[in-house]
Amino acid sequence: MQPKTKTKIDKILTAGAQLATVLRFSGDISSTSREAIVGTYEGIAKDMPVLLDFSDVEYINSSGIALIIQVLMEANRTGQRILAFGLTPHFQKVFTMVGITKYAPLYSDEESAKAAL
Repeated sequence: MQPKTKTKIDKILTAGAQLATVLRFSGDISSTSREAIVGTYEGIAKDMPVLLDFSDVEYINSSGIALIIQVLMEANRTGQRILAFGLTPHFQKVFTMVGITKYAPLYSDEESAKAAL
């Protein structure tokens, strides 16, 4: 059985004193993660950038990637900026191969993602 996906929402200040939302995911991301991924995104403010934190995610399957793409497409539609960090090298490669990096640049850690805002 896969560990249930959990999401924690944090607000941070960027280096430029801009407020941003961080969605911190943990557990595995799969088809059962809809509420944790899409539901959480739908409930946050759309007037500030969002950082997706995958530092505590062990596994993402194709259904989970589809949920992440759904969030990115919605953000793109509304003009909201999204950045991602904390992916393993394997999932950095997968995200690049499926084109996610066109919508959300990838960073190794939170500090480098914050610096890019």
